[in-house]
Amino acid sequence: MKILIVVDMQKDFIDGALGTKEAINILPAVQAKIKQYKEMGSPVIFTRDTHLENYLHTQEGKLLPVPHCIKNTPGWQIDPSLDTANATLLDKPSFGSLALAEWVKQHYSQVQEIELIGLCTDICVLSNAVILKAAFPEVTISVDSSACAGVTPASHRNALEAMKMCQIQVQ
Repeated sequence: MKILIVVDMQKDFIDGALGTKEAINILPAVQAKIKQYKEMGSPVIFTRDTHLENYLHTQEGKLLPVPHCIKNTPGWQIDPSLDTANATLLDKPSFGSLALAEWVKQHYSQVQEIELIGLCTDICVLSNAVILKAAFPEVTISVDSSACAGVTPASHRNALEAMKMCQIQVQ
């Protein structure tokens, strides 16, 4: 069984508070990958970076003082061009999510491959890929680089190289 994890494809990361042209440019590749997995009958899981109104008072908020992905705001929503029908949506309060790995373990004990796409390659995709590799050392963890974007093109490339070093397959 293969699982697709779509990381943080939220308005604030695409064209909102922390949006980039690179994030906008990957939308067609993300749409195509979601369609491919749905046509195969494979599970699709969306993560949502989720902060509360007190974000600026948190450690992350002090280090990145740009309010974003505040729960129930327009910027927190998954981009409406992405097909979330029959998909699982999991909220995560930080970059990487131990709860995501536990959720996958509980629901998909026969998983053979987990593919990640989304935003941002150098923060949330990287964090979750490494957590999933640690949780599932014998499962193939892969990242489709054409369906990811980083904070900058250089940090995107650096993150892909770091993931390769952690035995995460980069396509």
